[in-house]
Amino acid sequence: MIGSLRGRLIAKHPPALTVDVNGVGYELDAPMSTFYDLPPNGAEIHLFTHLVVREDAQVLYGFATEAERRLFRGLLKVSGVGPKIALGLLSGISVEGFLRCIEAEDSDSLVRIPGIGRKTAERLLIEMRDRVGNLAGVGEQAQVPGASGSAHAEAFGALVALGYKPAEVTRLLKAADGSDGTVEDLIRRALQAAAKD
Repeated sequence: MIGSLRGRLIAKHPPALTVDVNGVGYELDAPMSTFYDLPPNGAEIHLFTHLVVREDAQVLYGFATEAERRLFRGLLKVSGVGPKIALGLLSGISVEGFLRCIEAEDSDSLVRIPGIGRKTAERLLIEMRDRVGNLAGVGEQAQVPGASGSAHAEAFGALVALGYKPAEVTRLLKAADGSDGTVEDLIRRALQAAAKD
C-alpha cells in the first residue's frame, strides 16, 4: 500500500496530477480541495494517498491532508458510494462542512453537490452518522500550511465518540455556545450542559 508521496509536482490537470518521486512519475486523482492548495509545477509537495485496486485498473488518489483521506476512506464504506462519488463530494464540500451536514442532518446541502442525488444524500446521513465517532480526528488538518481544523467539528466527533447521539450533540453544542473556544472548552461546556439536563 502506498501511504504517502513526497516529490516534485510535474503536471496538474484536474482531477489528475503527476508527482515525480526520484524519477518515477506517479499519476493521482485528487479532489478540488487539494488542487486549491497545490504549489506551482516544479515545487515539492507531500500528499497522503489511497490506492484503489479494481479488475480493470489501479487508481491512486491523493489528498492534501490526512483529514481528507480519512473522510474519503469513510465514504467508500457507504453502500453505493465509490471513489468517483467520494472524490466529487470532497471537491464540493470541506471536511468540516461535511461533518456539519451530518451533525445537522442537512441533506439539502449535500444534494447541491454535483453527482449527489437525494437517495445518496439520505444514505450518507444515515450511514455516516454512525461513523462520525471513528472520524473524530477528521477535522484535524495535517501538514498543509494555512489549513486549520474546525474546533466545532472536532468537539462534535469527540462527543459522538463518547456515546452521545448526533442530534443530542448538536443540542449540547448549541447550549455550549461561544464558538470561539478551543475544542476542550467546547467539550467541557457541552458536558456541563449535559449534566444540567
